[in-house]
Amino acid sequence: MLDLRRLQILHEFTNQGTIAATAASLGYTASAVSQQLSTLEREVGTPLLDRTARSAELTDAGRLLAEHAEQILAMVEAAESVVAEQANVALGRVTVTAFPTAAVAFAPALAQSLREHEGMQLVLRQRMEGAGARQVSTAEVDIALIDDWSGRSPDTMADKLRYYHLLHDPMVLAVPQDHPLAASEREVNLRQLRDQAWMMAPRGEPSRAGTDRLLSGIGGAPAAAWEFEGLGTILSLVARGMGIAAVPSLALLSGTQGLAFRSLPEDAPARDIYAVVRAASVRRPAISVTLGAIYAAAQDVREVLRRTFGAELGTVGT
Repeated sequence: MLDLRRLQILHEFTNQGTIAATAASLGYTASAVSQQLSTLEREVGTPLLDRTARSAELTDAGRLLAEHAEQILAMVEAAESVVAEQANVALGRVTVTAFPTAAVAFAPALAQSLREHEGMQLVLRQRMEGAGARQVSTAEVDIALIDDWSGRSPDTMADKLRYYHLLHDPMVLAVPQDHPLAASEREVNLRQLRDQAWMMAPRGEPSRAGTDRLLSGIGGAPAAAWEFEGLGTILSLVARGMGIAAVPSLALLSGTQGLAFRSLPEDAPARDIYAVVRAASVRRPAISVTLGAIYAAAQDVREVLRRTFGAELGTVGT
């Protein structure tokens, strides 16, 4: 009988592409991964990897088994979820990954809500944008909070993943507390701010694309704009009076002092925030409870933003 742990390693190798990356993803040593795959080869009686001194890739037999492994692992997870659902008790570890501003905004409410479930353990990890859905798909994590700047709703029942809309998060203007706009009730006029010192993310980052779209109507980003990685870094510089920045409204909850936030025109770029989970695990009580806590956290966040900006900034999906 094939060993599920070794099938999981083969499945992860298929996604990662190298033994070293597979080991890093699963928390094993490279030699342990190689040994487990060699044992799997002996169990099936045929080579699964074509190894060289510097690399390894799947053979035809390896690709075939990897395809079946993905199906087998999904069926096992679905079976475990059904059994757990019958017990109706939220137990076990749930790993959630989120981009930095979402991790900061959602963590307090999640921790508070899930404390009552003594048999659960929540692990919340920060990650940069772009990897969340893949990590859920490969079972590296159970739930991912992701952001999408495209404005197009994903297929919420796509393949083996489920997408749950949490929040609509438009860009706002961040200025130092002593900036003329900090206490002004006038509508923000971007053209009048064209020559100010703008702080923005490097090209290629999602929030930079939003800033470029925002400023496209006034001739684009200033040539002298300063670029910094990470919204936390940008906001700390704005708080020190180094410039101004357009950031997602969720950045308001980052905790940085010395800032004022102003609403931008209604057509300002925005992102949508989703929770992504594997369809096979949705019925597991611990996953269901965590999703419920994420929804509640999203409602709390939305209410804070509504009070701050005086308007409804987003809605929690169904």
